Amino acid sequence: MDMYTILVVDDDADIRSGIEIYLKNEGYAVLQADNGEEALQMLETHDVHLIILDVMMPTLDGIQATFKIRAERNIPIIMLSAKVEEADQILGLSVGADDYMTKPFRPLELLARVKSQLRRYMTLGTYELQDNNAMLEVGDLRINIDTKQCFVSGNEVKLTPLEFQILTLLMQHPGRVYPIEAIYEAVWQEPAYNAANIVAVHIRKIREKVEVNPKNPQYIKVVWGVGYKIEQP
Repeated sequence: MDMYTILVVDDDADIRSGIEIYLKNEGYAVLQADNGEEALQMLETHDVHLIILDVMMPTLDGIQATFKIRAERNIPIIMLSAKVEEADQILGLSVGADDYMTKPFRPLELLARVKSQLRRYMTLGTYELQDNNAMLEVGDLRINIDTKQCFVSGNEVKLTPLEFQILTLLMQHPGRVYPIEAIYEAVWQEPAYNAANIVAVHIRKIREKVEVNPKNPQYIKVVWGVGYKIEQP
């Protein structure tokens, strides 16, 4: 295994230490921070590949920290929270988290999600393009598979790894309707369970970045009751 570094951010030292034990047993290097402000400082001085981030913390909470992280970095964020309401999960995903787990959580499930997120982040997905063209274009929307970049009218926009994967999937076949379950299973590499809200949140974030008017999108269209497709404008 490559040595990946994971930053664990939680104001509970016992939780941080417990997570660290499991991660180190799997061969990961681990950094710890007890609030979002300290986490941001560590990101400036360490090469971090994934963040496990608690929501409720003093000084700078997980939601605010994610906003700040996403302004500069696309590394995967797994959010932890004692809040179990669906609205809280949607909020966490909306601000840029890649995954969301409620406390108490099973350590082995957390490890599985860490491995899954790292796999996506380092490879941007296991599905293959239908041709060898590293560039996909739809209207003024263009993505480069090799450099993992997205451009709108020549201007680069920053996408998270999951956003990049979803957009790549849709752009492979303009006009093709992808059911929500198919998008989730292709990108998350897991069976689709309660996937509609999760996919919808990520689609909305992509629209905010690539559409001139996200409320009246040119590219990413919803097919009600089925899923999403991308169209030539």
